[in-house]
Amino acid sequence: MRWLKEPLLHFLLIGAGLFVLFYQVSDEDGDRNDRIVITADDIDRMAALWSRRWQRPPTPAELDGLIASRIREEVLYREARALGLEQDDTIVRRRMAQKMEFLFQDIAQPAEPTEEALQVFLQQNVARFREPARFSLMHVYLSTDRRGEQAVQDAQLLLEDLRIQGADADPTAVSDPLMLGHRFVDRSEREIARTLGEDFTAALTALPVKQWQGPIESAYGLHLVYIHERIDPRVPALAEIRDRVHAEFIAEKQREANAAVYQQLKNRYDIVVEKPDAERLADVTGRAR
Repeated sequence: MRWLKEPLLHFLLIGAGLFVLFYQVSDEDGDRNDRIVITADDIDRMAALWSRRWQRPPTPAELDGLIASRIREEVLYREARALGLEQDDTIVRRRMAQKMEFLFQDIAQPAEPTEEALQVFLQQNVARFREPARFSLMHVYLSTDRRGEQAVQDAQLLLEDLRIQGADADPTAVSDPLMLGHRFVDRSEREIARTLGEDFTAALTALPVKQWQGPIESAYGLHLVYIHERIDPRVPALAEIRDRVHAEFIAEKQREANAAVYQQLKNRYDIVVEKPDAERLADVTGRAR
């Protein structure tokens, strides 16, 4: 009776049991579809995907291979579903939910907005489309690490000389070494803030133009600043940013439509969320860490 202990026999018996179970479930459901159709459109899509990837059309043998792979995928997919293998599979659930999201977008396409609708949308979302202030300036840097307590006094003395020179002053001639540069041309608040910090940029908004001012403090030290030009924050006219407004309008309406479709689907279910046991939850999350 040694053959009863053979692993191969065990494997075959398990496989046979699974298929018996599969056919019983299929017969009970009564909805088994044994027909697989690979349409001409399917073949066109497979050939197009191949061509985009490999930059050439597939050969007849390669196309036959694509079709065979598609049939294999469909067979295994149907068999797996019949056995319920997709149940409790997080990846499969997430993928199917994602496909439903794609269906939302196909079902609920926003209508093309009128110019009036875009103008209203722009007015209702001014903060979203406001352009930040922009500056063209030069600055002299004084290192507090190098100069210590003398830095403030040095800055005051240097400021007097710079005001005499005005716009003709050369900041590099009197500045301490700084790798960030001494001139900024048509830079936004955000760009300057990324270089010299939020506090430095905030101080710029209160300074008069075309006059040396300071000292202003940054994370690096002290600065004397000459602003050539400052363009205050503004909201562009619709004609200037129509494409951007249009894109954001469509995106927002799509989100609203998706939310409405989801709510309709959600309303079909009686949803119960049980309150977890606090101690058990703490134990589970603790083990997860």
